[in-house]
Amino acid sequence: MIREAVDDDVDAAADTLTAAFADYAFTRHTIAAENHPDRLRRFQRLFLSDVGLPHGRVWVSEDLGAVAVWTTPESGGAAEVMENLLPVFTDLAGDRAEFYASAEEEMSRHRPDHPVWFLGTVGVRPEFQGRGLGRAVVAAGLREADAAGVPAFLETSEPGNVGFYETLGFEVTAEYDLPGGGPRTWAMLRPAEG
Repeated sequence: MIREAVDDDVDAAADTLTAAFADYAFTRHTIAAENHPDRLRRFQRLFLSDVGLPHGRVWVSEDLGAVAVWTTPESGGAAEVMENLLPVFTDLAGDRAEFYASAEEEMSRHRPDHPVWFLGTVGVRPEFQGRGLGRAVVAAGLREADAAGVPAFLETSEPGNVGFYETLGFEVTAEYDLPGGGPRTWAMLRPAEG
């Protein structure tokens, strides 16, 4: 069963996202190796508690083994909060702060300049992968974006994710390498359906 997250889910959802992103090329490139799991968990927790829940929508599987965090144009304020959190995110990046900043700058060049539902992060605990949970938590957000008549957007630095997102109706709008030897990244957009 998929449901919207509540504040009490933040810690377990952050644990899920931390496990899902433990070896993700983007986070390895932009968050320091020293205490990486702790830094990554704090980053994901802040994104859930300060961005996703108050300024977007968050869906989880009942067992909290899958999480999808969206920001939406309807809720507003997410961009301002992200700007205010920049010093914290920079601190969490540690000795990778320069790479974090250059990655964000490069990605921003490929983001839509019109309102979108932005899939900021989605993850499934490794032991729960292959059960359709990732598809289910993303699909919940896509249904709401469609109901609002707003396109959906995401970025991924995992080549294997591109085909998965294409099965959900996303199309690649940009493909580029992040500066400083960072991973190849894909920007993907899905028009509103229905």
